[in-house]
Amino acid sequence: MHFSSTDIELAQELDANDPLSTFRQKFVIEDPTLIYLDGNSLGRLPKETTIKMQETIEQKWGERLIRGWNDGWINKPEEIGAKIAKIIGAQSDEVIVCDSTSINLFKLAHAALNAMPERDKVVSDVFNFPSDLYILQGIVDILGKGHRIELLQSDDNIHIDIHNLHNFIDDQTALVSLTHVAFKSAFMYDMHQVTQAAHEAGALILWDLSHSTGAVPLDLNGCNVDLAVGCTYKYLNGGPGSPAFLYVRRDLQDKLISPIWGWFADQSPFDFNLNFTPVKGISRFKTGTPSILSMSAIEPALDIILEAGIERLRLKSIRQTEYMIYLTDQWLLPLGFSLGSPRQSSLRGSHVSIRHPEAYRINRAMIEASDSAICIIPDFRTPDNIRMGVAPLYTTFTEINKALKRIKAIVEGGIYKQFSSQKLAVT
Repeated sequence: MHFSSTDIELAQELDANDPLSTFRQKFVIEDPTLIYLDGNSLGRLPKETTIKMQETIEQKWGERLIRGWNDGWINKPEEIGAKIAKIIGAQSDEVIVCDSTSINLFKLAHAALNAMPERDKVVSDVFNFPSDLYILQGIVDILGKGHRIELLQSDDNIHIDIHNLHNFIDDQTALVSLTHVAFKSAFMYDMHQVTQAAHEAGALILWDLSHSTGAVPLDLNGCNVDLAVGCTYKYLNGGPGSPAFLYVRRDLQDKLISPIWGWFADQSPFDFNLNFTPVKGISRFKTGTPSILSMSAIEPALDIILEAGIERLRLKSIRQTEYMIYLTDQWLLPLGFSLGSPRQSSLRGSHVSIRHPEAYRINRAMIEASDSAICIIPDFRTPDNIRMGVAPLYTTFTEINKALKRIKAIVEGGIYKQFSSQKLAVT
């Protein structure tokens, strides 16, 4: 996509012609001087969520009390899962909302390895979210059966060579576990190609969709994906620490056994039997009591995404990330920056990383420096990545222009030098 000018007038023109521009009004944006480029870590608050939460607290909890469970609370994991299923290309009975991403990953990966007892290899890569690798390492330790985890490397810290991945997956591979969009570089795998490679070798595949869901179109059924997990607080705007989701392809649901035999996964939980009998279907991967307040906060944003349409959101995301890369080329590369994300849009999710030796202090200056009329919130990822998330529902081209111009000013003016390189607790 070609851009002809760095002038802010072009950004304003792009905003004026944006068919999705009205969706920004559905979100709480109180401070006009704040440019939020961290929706890939925590999405903005939908206005409808406040109303939904107030209703849930005051009426459904406050007035109905425990009767709320029979009023519909008990079915929330499946109902919200069905909405997410529409976004990720799955059937309504293949997705549930429950627990955290890490717990869901543990349940599915453990179940997968137990289902493949004759194989001892787990394939992942150096781009996988560290927590995912920790979970896999813990499972290998718990099982104590000599499983090994092999990590595919990257030649440039941006891309993974798909041909190398093909060579990694062999007849000893039980599970391939990858993040679909890498959290640092935004590198995006070809889901169909990788899933097919795993299946040709007789392995199962488990995708982490945390940086994909709500940002890029997904077709889990079309790709014949076995298993997947994802969070709801990034592009799904479910709120800090909101419950995660898991997907199990329909034909695998009764073949896999969760390692956590929870109350709500039992065939008849309110019979209070002392011996566990797993329920049929996706619900066997539930554990304890659903978090109703947190789940209620997820629904309004899902409705917004379904209304906007994931294909339209993706088109805008591509245009905005390409505009961000264009401004990076014009303004920041001459100042010692390098691009930390793929240039090819088919290989890139909805965030862009730029790299600089002083990335951490520049990041601090974007947020905290007092010499500017605007504040920009990105995030920093070690060792040298400033990561800027584009959330097409509410990010504007004008914001992108102002943010990149501000980074240029911070570096040219040495403004970042007033900040310490000592890391804060959360970066």
